[in-house]
Amino acid sequence: MHQQQDKEEEEEEDDEEKMELVHFHDGHHSSSTPFTNTNKSSASFHFETADPSSSSSSSKPSFFISKISHIRTIYLVLIKAKINVLLPFGPLAILLHYTTAKHGLVFFFSLVGITPLAERLGYATEQLAFYTGPTVGGLLNATFGNATEMIISIYALKNGMIRVVQQSLLGSILSNMLLVLGCAFFTGGIVHHKKVQVFNKAAAVVNSGLLLMAVMGILFPAVLHFTHSEVHFGKSVLSLSRFSSCIMLVAYASYLFFQLRGQQNLYSPVDEVADNGENSDEEEELELTKWEAIVWLAILTAWVSVLSGYLVDAIEGASESLNMSVAFISVILLPIVGNAAEHASAIMFAMKDKLDITIGVAVGSSTQISMFVIPFCVVVGWCMGKEMDLNFQLFETATLFITVLVVAFMMQEGTSNYFKGLMLILCYLIVAASFFVHVDPQNDDD
Repeated sequence: MHQQQDKEEEEEEDDEEKMELVHFHDGHHSSSTPFTNTNKSSASFHFETADPSSSSSSSKPSFFISKISHIRTIYLVLIKAKINVLLPFGPLAILLHYTTAKHGLVFFFSLVGITPLAERLGYATEQLAFYTGPTVGGLLNATFGNATEMIISIYALKNGMIRVVQQSLLGSILSNMLLVLGCAFFTGGIVHHKKVQVFNKAAAVVNSGLLLMAVMGILFPAVLHFTHSEVHFGKSVLSLSRFSSCIMLVAYASYLFFQLRGQQNLYSPVDEVADNGENSDEEEELELTKWEAIVWLAILTAWVSVLSGYLVDAIEGASESLNMSVAFISVILLPIVGNAAEHASAIMFAMKDKLDITIGVAVGSSTQISMFVIPFCVVVGWCMGKEMDLNFQLFETATLFITVLVVAFMMQEGTSNYFKGLMLILCYLIVAASFFVHVDPQNDDD
């Protein structure tokens, strides 16, 4: 028996190349993606070293395999999802920008064209999160989840459109907290109408506290400005805004560390149970490799950046042609694009009775914008020489304050139903109507 085992080991060492070639030619490489990659690379290498005459025959199958893999990836990212039927609107917007002077159409087509890109960014981020740990995955979601809003804001900031930046980011917070969370509660409550849906109250309270801190950071510069109590008129508000922004960034970094490292068991027990219980579902959803996800994230981010430039350029012209105020376009229409991914995933998780993930998507995204994106834009404007501050004017600041209070009261019980969702949606309609009839004062000092 020992002699036979020794012979088998020698045969395995001597005939390893032959076995790999046999497996390659027998077509067993198609069983799984990782097996394909290893066989493909090793088989082509041994062909070149062992038998130069057969290198041409090995390169053809490997070429076709890689080509099929690329086609499959393009199908998964750009064709499979139904929302991708809106992708052609992006190139149409660019074409209209150079061929016509109809800013309304350019704005509308850019808006529609960015919507599927925002959703696909969320998809690629989720795929990449499968290969990373929870810490890196949380940072990825924080970065790319609001990538669309950040890109649009930086383009508008570069053009000196500070009010558009402020109002679009404010609109993203209002949309996430009222419309997205309301739709999720409403649909989840209808699907699970026979039971009370429960979520982790501790995590919701921490998010509410951070949102109230963001309101404080935004409220004081506005109060300082409109009470005319500045030490140096016109400069104190800007200095206070920059100081508060740095403090808010430190607070958000501390929150990330606290959430992902410090009190993980206390503040995300339901998430962990859901992750363990749905392990088989997550394995089925894994569709892209790590590098494919990274490449698609880069491509989609670049395409969003291109379309955002045309979108921002067309805002003022669209305001005149559509007879809508820039405030309504910035607060109501622009956030619909940036929140497409959050809206879809929040409703999907609520229907699966995973309300902790829904709260993390909707309220967590609002926390990211208020505590990270807004202060980040102030710091970027500081570097650009633009006087971006936290003075969002009284109307916008009051709207944000009331919204945070309403959502905090809705979440304090740790339960949800369709009636709570309906109330949040109706509150958003009131906010939308308010901004439809609201026009920015011509002089900020008035």
